[in-house]
Amino acid sequence: MAATSEAKIASLYSELDRFQKNGDYQKALNTVNKILKEARNDETAFKCKVVCLIQLSQFQQAFKEIVNNPSFASALVFEKAYCQYRLNKINEALSTINAVSEPSQKLKELKGQVLYRLEQYGKCLDVYKDLIKNTSDDFDEERETNLSAVVAAMQLWEGQSTEDLGLKDDTFELCYNKACLVLGQGDYTEALKLLERAEQLCKESLEDDPDMTEEEIEAELGSVRVQKGYILQLQGKTDEAMKIYNQVVKLRPDDIGLMAVASNNIVSLNKDQNVFDSKKKIKATISDNLNHKLSVQQRSAMACNRCLIMVYTNQYDQCRKLLKNIKDKDKESDMPCLLEAALLCREKQYQKAMKLLEEYSNSKEDVSIALTLTRAQIYLMQGNIGQACDVLQSLGDNKHRPGIVSTLVALYANMENTEGAIEALDKAVDWYKSQGGSQSELHTLLRENTNFKIRHGQSEAATSLLEDLRQANPGDIRTLAQLISAYSKFDPKRAQELSQELPPVQEFSGNIDVDTLENTPIFMATRAMKKGATKNEPAAGDAKKEAEITKKKRKRKKIRYMPKYYDPAVTPDPERWLPIRERSTYKAKRKNKKAGIGKGTQGATAGPNDMDASSIPNSPQAGKPSPKPSSSSGASVPPRQQKPTQATKKKQASKGKKKKGGGW
Repeated sequence: MAATSEAKIASLYSELDRFQKNGDYQKALNTVNKILKEARNDETAFKCKVVCLIQLSQFQQAFKEIVNNPSFASALVFEKAYCQYRLNKINEALSTINAVSEPSQKLKELKGQVLYRLEQYGKCLDVYKDLIKNTSDDFDEERETNLSAVVAAMQLWEGQSTEDLGLKDDTFELCYNKACLVLGQGDYTEALKLLERAEQLCKESLEDDPDMTEEEIEAELGSVRVQKGYILQLQGKTDEAMKIYNQVVKLRPDDIGLMAVASNNIVSLNKDQNVFDSKKKIKATISDNLNHKLSVQQRSAMACNRCLIMVYTNQYDQCRKLLKNIKDKDKESDMPCLLEAALLCREKQYQKAMKLLEEYSNSKEDVSIALTLTRAQIYLMQGNIGQACDVLQSLGDNKHRPGIVSTLVALYANMENTEGAIEALDKAVDWYKSQGGSQSELHTLLRENTNFKIRHGQSEAATSLLEDLRQANPGDIRTLAQLISAYSKFDPKRAQELSQELPPVQEFSGNIDVDTLENTPIFMATRAMKKGATKNEPAAGDAKKEAEITKKKRKRKKIRYMPKYYDPAVTPDPERWLPIRERSTYKAKRKNKKAGIGKGTQGATAGPNDMDASSIPNSPQAGKPSPKPSSSSGASVPPRQQKPTQATKKKQASKGKKKKGGGW
């Protein structure tokens, strides 16, 4: 009986091996169950069962089997941790791995994936460095790809730079990760070039696969294109970015993370416009599965955008509920406070918004510059320009940035406070000189400070700044010209000395004929400038040619077109240009004499005396013939030559129609 059972198990193992080689894991699972039915304590068969369940993506069932059989669990640490990882129990998976004192190579590989998912990029980097250093097999390229992804994530999300690890960029994944690394460093142009190269490498690798359709290739390229759109958006090329995002969304990619990122970026481009479209697009960012697809920063940005959409659509109660959740998840960020202030401003509660921002600023030692700028913006919305300037002056060293200085100068100029604007410019210049800031920003501040002082009549104070600019760039003619102009206001002698250093006029005049330009009238010069060229005076020998050209350019006689029935012997009607109502021949429409007929009670008729007009004393006698119109014996005179007289009574040709007065 025992021999028969052993033979049966051996036969089932052979069958199991055949199914495993063919990749038919469902049949393999059925075979394993038969083996375990014969031998319940067979550790090899139990491990095969767990592997089959994992291959069939039945991770919950596999994890349950391991937990329910603790006697076999010690040999299945990797499988248990992998099931936890695939079930999104990331912290539990890390605890399972850390419980092993000497982890195997595959357990280290899994630990690297778990740490990356937990966004512990520093520890993850150490794991992959150790794996690449101590391992050499067919998966070296995949480990290098994962290492490049970790380096890019550290730079992109944490702003941490690492030493040059000598990573390649000869594959699609490596090139894409390098583009993300360069993007995190702020080099947008180079990042775009790398993404275009990654797109080309992806097309070449996928087009060689006959099983890949064009739609599947486009779906694979979605991540590269969304990243390109993001860089274009950062560069201010919003139309190009919007076009790319819409193309990706239209394809409906299976990757919900990619769909969420593209939809969120469309919402950010729409801002407070096209709110209905944004409300539809933002739904793609609401899914529990996105928690394991996106980083913390990405999920936080999407939640903030959902709040803003609720503010724009006046869903204030729902916005407050979402804000509460955001505060609980991200207590260190200033964004929830800014969103709540935006909500209060939307409700016209500016005092409450200002109080909220002030209390929040006082409760934290380090407050972001965005919070302070928001306070200044609310003051400006209320018309309190002076208080807005005070808030900007409280920014510490940030108040010397060119953007803040420009805002302060504009606000002080609006209040006609020239001294305050000059003080802000002078302090910014002094700070850059003492702290050794960016030279390009220093030169910008020096030039703007100079221009402002010259405009407000402080040429003597502007000369010292211009001297600094000239010392930094001795060959700048513009600075030299400004310096001469400034000195001419209070030190003409120094201005004369500096004017000797100006280059000769011929270097700037080029081929301009000065004599012709001076002799040309102003209006002729303007017309010539519009045409783009000036005409010189002709020489004496060209007089004959000009005379011939003048003859050829004689005016052509204009053909006059007369009316069709025009008769030159007949004088035109002098009233032909007057409106019909103003002509002497015009007669207004007569009142309808029959308008009163038929009025009265039903059946009433006029009496015989009423119908006899002869009984009326003032009426003409009955039977007396009326005079006939006389006819002229001579030739008929055309109507146009007749003198305007009062129009005679005429019968209308048809009832209800009036003949229009005609001209010619």
